[in-house]
Amino acid sequence: MTIRPFCLTICAAALALGGCTTTNNYNYPDKARAAPAASETQAAGKAKNVILFIGDGMGVSTVTAARIYAGQKQGQSGEEYVLPFETFDNVALVKTYNTDAQVADSAGTASAMHTGVKTRIGVLGYGPGVTKGDCASGSGHELGLLGEEVKQRGLALGIVSTARLTHATPASVYASSVSRDWEGDTAIPEDQRGRGCSDIAQQLVGAPFDVALGGGSVAFYGKQNGGLRLEDGADLPGEWQAATGGHFVTTAADLAAAPADAPLLGLFSPSHMTYMVDRDAQSSEPTLTDMTAAAVTRLAGDPDGFYLMVESGRIDHGHHAGQAGYALEEAVEFARAIQWAIDNTDPAETLIMVTADHSHVFTIAGYPRRGNDILGLVVPPAGGGERGGDPMLAADGKPYTTLGYANGPGAVKHDAPGGGRPTPETGVMAHQQALVPLGSETHAGEDVALYANGPGAGNVRGVMEQNLIYDVIRTAFGWDAE
Repeated sequence: MTIRPFCLTICAAALALGGCTTTNNYNYPDKARAAPAASETQAAGKAKNVILFIGDGMGVSTVTAARIYAGQKQGQSGEEYVLPFETFDNVALVKTYNTDAQVADSAGTASAMHTGVKTRIGVLGYGPGVTKGDCASGSGHELGLLGEEVKQRGLALGIVSTARLTHATPASVYASSVSRDWEGDTAIPEDQRGRGCSDIAQQLVGAPFDVALGGGSVAFYGKQNGGLRLEDGADLPGEWQAATGGHFVTTAADLAAAPADAPLLGLFSPSHMTYMVDRDAQSSEPTLTDMTAAAVTRLAGDPDGFYLMVESGRIDHGHHAGQAGYALEEAVEFARAIQWAIDNTDPAETLIMVTADHSHVFTIAGYPRRGNDILGLVVPPAGGGERGGDPMLAADGKPYTTLGYANGPGAVKHDAPGGGRPTPETGVMAHQQALVPLGSETHAGEDVALYANGPGAGNVRGVMEQNLIYDVIRTAFGWDAE
């Protein structure tokens, strides 16, 4: 089977009209893979380093809203603002579906990026033939992980996330699991224990990473140390230190002071790290920019180069809660981390890519005037039919916000006592109104954007299958040419 990761020369004319079709390869993980076509606008080159930034849930509407929000935080109207990665020369649209799901989850999507094979929803590092939650079904469906190959080839490996390090996206770099939920051993159902499947935390401390920074300490400890592992005295970080001679840190101060002479593991919170909105000046947690800077600085010491995955995990969580302000504050910090990487790496030797694993049912609507508060009520342009500066009113006589969700915890109850839809909340901590009532807002199925700059970035173009991001990385490193 011939794989066509990108449109070849004969498709060039068609790109202007609608892009060219790619052939899927997720049903044939053992077949040979063709290298991406070289760009005509940017020399293919060879990357010494690759940094993949993943904004979890950062769909195109989130990028747009974050752009406006970031600009408004700096006193601009917002629409004209440019996020750091929006200056990159190469952009593509990425199809995010899983093999069994029209709308994807982070396990299947992140696995596609780190194995080169699309797989099932909720599965990490196994092909689509596996049964989710069935340990034995994984036999024969194991996939090679990018993180493993990076170390086998002598490069340094880094993983950074504001989510738990055992969460789906960071775990996709180093772990294989028939269920993304098996973050610690207590999460594995009793009937699946003892069948040869290791929990994700155990896999992390057994992986040969150079830097791993994020949240989620409860999966690494037993009760005696405030954790949830089956063994009361379990101390996986202590075991990791003894085995590797590495440094273990739990605060921003410890991170800043950690020597660079050994691997580094940082667990800065029991679960996910604190939202930017909820942080205070005395927070002991590093920011995503702090962690990115620490990782790049340490990894850059390897003469053979490095691969680093940086996830802004809590963009996704803000959206699930139906709180756009929380998601946008995380996106602004994500952009700050990207800017640090741009400023502190050599574009001639470092490929930087920015993407999302999936989108959310998040909308920007209502004809607001230029510079309207992105977290506020819709106020129309002058001459729009309303009194100057007054919010627009919906058919129920009440105002509405620019941002909203198709579903989620903010669903309005039109038959509620007292008059139906309430006046919507505004501001950074607001719960935006939604249509369909759900306890958690859901992912969305539209394509996400992929932005790239540096050696190999020319292979980011057109409309791509998500698993081909893996090919872009390997080709940038020059591995497909061997």
